[in-house]
Amino acid sequence: MAVSAVVKDGQLVESASENSVKKSAAKNGMDKDAFLQLLVAQMKYQDPLEPTSNTEYISQYATFSQVEQMQNMAATMELSRASAMVGKMVEVQTKDKNGDAAVIQGVVEYVTYENNKAFVSIDGNLYSADDVHAVIDDAYQVAFELASAFIKAMDKLPSLGELSIKDKEAVDALQEGFNKMSAYQQGFISDEYIKKLQKYVERMAEIVKVEGEGNGEGEDGDKTEGGDKTEGTEGDNKTEGSEGGDAGGE
Repeated sequence: MAVSAVVKDGQLVESASENSVKKSAAKNGMDKDAFLQLLVAQMKYQDPLEPTSNTEYISQYATFSQVEQMQNMAATMELSRASAMVGKMVEVQTKDKNGDAAVIQGVVEYVTYENNKAFVSIDGNLYSADDVHAVIDDAYQVAFELASAFIKAMDKLPSLGELSIKDKEAVDALQEGFNKMSAYQQGFISDEYIKKLQKYVERMAEIVKVEGEGNGEGEDGDKTEGGDKTEGTEGDNKTEGSEGGDAGGE
C-alpha cells in the first residue's frame, strides 16, 4: 500500500490520506501476537522453584484462543462494513499533520485490507474505514444536488424591481422544476427560497398581464381610429355632394 507524498517548499507535506493511514496503523495496540509474546516471556522467565502449573497455562491458552477468535470476528465485520461502502458516496473526517480538520467527500472506488485494517479508496487515495464519518444515501445525494442547483439558479435572477418579461422563461423553469420535486427533495430548500420563488412567480404574472393589456389597447385604438375615418368619408363629401346636386336641380 503506497501513499504518494507532496513536496512543498522542499519539505514533505503529509496529506489527509497519509494521516488517516498512519493513525489507523497506530491503533493496532495489543493484538493476538502481542498476547502470545507475553505468554512465551512468562514461560521463559518463570521461577524454576515455583513453576507455573499446567492448569494456569491451559487457562491462559484458552484466553489466547478467545482473543484470537474475537479479533478475527471483528476483522471480518470491519471488512464487511467497508465492502458495503463500495460505489457509495461517503464523507471522511480526518486531520493533517498540523492537526487541522479535513473533510473528504467522494465515491468509494474499492476496499483494501492490510494488517487487520480496512482502507477505502477515494479519488485514488486511501483512508482508514474508521475515519468514514457518514455514508450518503443516493436519494439524499440527488435531493442535495437538486436543491443546490435550484438555489444557484434563483440567485442568478435579477431583483424583483428589475424583473422583466425577458426573465419569464427562467422563472417558469424554476417553478416547473420545483413542482416536479418530491416532498422529500423540496425539504432540502429553505423556506426563504420557497417564499422568494412565490414572489417572483406573482411578480412575473403581473408583468405578463401588463404586457398583454398594453398590446390589446394598441390594436383597439387602431380599429377605432379606422372606424372614424370611414364614417367621416361616408358622411362628408358624398352625402353633402348629393344634397347639393338635388338643390341645384330644384
